[in-house]
Amino acid sequence: MFKSARGTAIVAITVFSIAALGSVAAQAEDLEFLLINNSTADITGFHVSDPGDEYWSDNLIPEGYVLPAGNEIDVLIADGQSNCNYDIRAVWDDGAEFTEFEADLCDLGEWTFTD
Repeated sequence: MFKSARGTAIVAITVFSIAALGSVAAQAEDLEFLLINNSTADITGFHVSDPGDEYWSDNLIPEGYVLPAGNEIDVLIADGQSNCNYDIRAVWDDGAEFTEFEADLCDLGEWTFTD
């Protein structure tokens, strides 16, 4: 399945929380989880979409920022839905990409990228 970028972001990332965070729980109609970069490269792009949607959200890592290797960030999906399953896509500074379809972010509470 191929998706393209669209102009409406549905996720807010709390950039200042790159330091270690405690446990993260989903809230009604909002989904909060921890994004962990245990790879050896910086993540320059992170996108989500509802399963079956043909478009990816805008890059949820704010312009001018990256998620450095070995760091983590708190992610909030505030799209007004009670959905737990999302398609996710990450892009690294070396051009590598990872896509996972219908990831259950509620059950996990975190998503970890490794090499």
